[in-house]
Amino acid sequence: MSDKDQVQGEGDYKSAEKFNKDERAFVKSGGVEKAAGEAEPKSAGEAQELKDAEQAGRSHSKGEDASFNRKSPKSGGAE
Repeated sequence: MSDKDQVQGEGDYKSAEKFNKDERAFVKSGGVEKAAGEAEPKSAGEAQELKDAEQAGRSHSKGEDASFNRKSPKSGGAE
């Protein structure tokens, strides 16, 4: 068994490879838009609950990571 197969935890390469393969297949399947629609709040009350939960989470935050909005020279997006 190679070292690659023995790594576990967050460095579990086999699981990461499977996840990435499944993720690409899901995106190619066209299921993203459907899933996004299904995740939309079903009522104004549910929308408010989500907003309140986000606000509560942000209140514990130290703020946005400064590198979050920095553009990557390679991709043109965030690093």
